[in-house]
Amino acid sequence: MTVLTGLLCVAGYAQETIHLNTGDITSPQINADNSVTLSIFAPQANSVEVEGSFTNGKRAAMTKDDKGVWSMKSEPLPSELHTYSFVVDGLRMNDPANVYMLRDIATYQNYFIIDGERAENYIVRDVPHGTLLKQWYPSPTLGMAQRRATIYLPPGYDAQATTPYPTLYLLHGAGGDENAWSELGRAAQILDNLIAQGKCKPMVVVMPNGNGAQQAAPGEYANSMFKPSFINPKTMEGSIEAAFVKDLVAYVESHFRVSAKTADRAIAGLSMGGFHSLYISANNPGVFNYVGLFSAAVNRMGKGPNDYIYADLDKKLAKQFAAKPALYYIAIGTQDFLYKDNVDFRKKLDAMGVSYIYRETDGGHEWRNWRIYLNEFLPMLFK
Repeated sequence: MTVLTGLLCVAGYAQETIHLNTGDITSPQINADNSVTLSIFAPQANSVEVEGSFTNGKRAAMTKDDKGVWSMKSEPLPSELHTYSFVVDGLRMNDPANVYMLRDIATYQNYFIIDGERAENYIVRDVPHGTLLKQWYPSPTLGMAQRRATIYLPPGYDAQATTPYPTLYLLHGAGGDENAWSELGRAAQILDNLIAQGKCKPMVVVMPNGNGAQQAAPGEYANSMFKPSFINPKTMEGSIEAAFVKDLVAYVESHFRVSAKTADRAIAGLSMGGFHSLYISANNPGVFNYVGLFSAAVNRMGKGPNDYIYADLDKKLAKQFAAKPALYYIAIGTQDFLYKDNVDFRKKLDAMGVSYIYRETDGGHEWRNWRIYLNEFLPMLFK
């Protein structure tokens, strides 16, 4: 009898929690014309607003009905992954009716996806799916017995395959970690869909943690329950670049069925990850045949014990391009705060007479652009 009573209490509490979190509200509600209705039950609130990727950086007011439900209907929205938060009496909060959230550094936002040409590959489709691993590996160069990377294995990955798979190393930006590309970047969905469409080759994609002082994402290794921050130690002072090929690439090529040929290796990254991709590839000429710089922080920041990583960049680039990489891809938004730096970097490459592909989009330093670049970059690889 005691056990039964306890179970009934647990069941009652679970039902009460569900009711408190969602009630009868559906939010977001995507309408036939691709407008979106957002709602929240807040009868005691004096003001409720929405701030999202679709509100042009401003807060949009919501209106309250006689039942205490606040709502706002947007204009028809373009195909995209859209993020938003509510602001209730000045307090930012998530939508209690929407369980779909993304963490960007230390901030959570809800999201929804409007289907269509732009977002067609961001949605989980009924196609064969790859596997995401959270893989621990040793990094003696960084003095760590264990570090973690997220690794995408393509649908049907066969560890005994006759032909080894090509590999893309995909790097995150400042404040991110090994979860960033698979969560904020929709990397697994983009890969699954492009492979199913026959637009890109099946490949292994390695998404490491680019913070040299971290073993893994905050909260996911020993004694790491700290608030994630934008600036982390050992990020742009050479540690990651020094360890990358010796530790990570060596581990992947000895533990997975991947090719060790230059023609089958690619590296790309956004912002800080673009910085890392630039210097890792320049310091290892002939190792990576494909390089992608997405809104890259191309200028050296800070100093550290590995200054040789950043020395003589022009000479290193000349040697790298003498090896004739198959692709050097640069992409950035016109409102990006790194736009001028990228213009200057392209002038350097132009003066060297080397070949690269340049992609310019509108918008700034944001995941909306980085998903676009990944979607375009992947089909260019391993031709």
